[in-house]
Amino acid sequence: MKDKIGQLLEEVKSYTAASAFELEQFRIRFMARKGLVAELFDQFREIPATERKELGLLINQLKIAVQEKLDQYKTIFDKTGSISDDTIDLTRPANNVELGTRHPLSIVRSEIIRIFSRLGYTVKEGPEIEDDWHNFSALNFPPEHPARDMQDTFFITRNPDIALRTHTSSVQVRVMETSKPPIRAVFPGRVYRNEAISARAHCFFHQVEGLYIDHNVSFADLKQTLLYFAREMFSPETQIRLRPSYFPFTEPSAEMDISCNLCGGKGCGFCKYTGWVEILGCGMVDPNVLENCGIDSREYTGFAFGMGIERITNLKFQVKDLRLFSENDLRFLKQFEGAF
Repeated sequence: MKDKIGQLLEEVKSYTAASAFELEQFRIRFMARKGLVAELFDQFREIPATERKELGLLINQLKIAVQEKLDQYKTIFDKTGSISDDTIDLTRPANNVELGTRHPLSIVRSEIIRIFSRLGYTVKEGPEIEDDWHNFSALNFPPEHPARDMQDTFFITRNPDIALRTHTSSVQVRVMETSKPPIRAVFPGRVYRNEAISARAHCFFHQVEGLYIDHNVSFADLKQTLLYFAREMFSPETQIRLRPSYFPFTEPSAEMDISCNLCGGKGCGFCKYTGWVEILGCGMVDPNVLENCGIDSREYTGFAFGMGIERITNLKFQVKDLRLFSENDLRFLKQFEGAF
């Protein structure tokens, strides 16, 4: 028995495993309930008492050597995997890789861009950290305008001339400064305003603005463009309504409503029983803005419009709480699989 244990010790010390499968076979041979080590302990009971001390020590040495060999290769395979492909069962089904979904704001943003691209609009983007000129002054905001107040704008403490942009109109300024008319572009992006977070407002949100500058651009062109957008985005039966309004960078200015897409304009809780829902602001580009950007206002005219992507998404999917868009709740996001 002593010789047998010695042979097994030499076998264990010289053993090498090429795969996790081979290592498992080695473990079963030596350490299983009916393996070689268990068999030696069974024989140990029949050995005379005078020989038990020496043989017991040898059996324990064998058991320790087997365990050390198992631990050694287990560490290797855990880090690198099996050296061979013996353990791969090609008949088993593949792991189910769960795919993500597009965010509802991304879905609506892409659809808005697609609609205007069919009218020849290109996409332009700009920085989210802006200077006063591009965010306010060039857009005809006077120094005392309330939008410059700390309650509306996130200014940089060390440099009050720098702020997080409050609208993507700043990109319009950059495009007008560096491009010659005709200009026809949309400007999607994230904007920031110092507002309390609630179900109806957030300190950051997303906009898409549009700009068209050329010879003889009229308010009628603006109205027809927005009517086309509304019917493409919501339904061919959608009606629009333009109400006089005020923006520093457009004159004349208007707010645009659409007939409620839930009740068809008949009146419901969503539209507060008016039959109309506001979706965007628009107007003819103020001549001062054109001149600030180096465009001759006597030769060119243009219109601009801007909408909140969250607002359009609410109308499309009836999402009542704006905070859901930024909470990354997978249960919420999965509802929009297959939209558009």
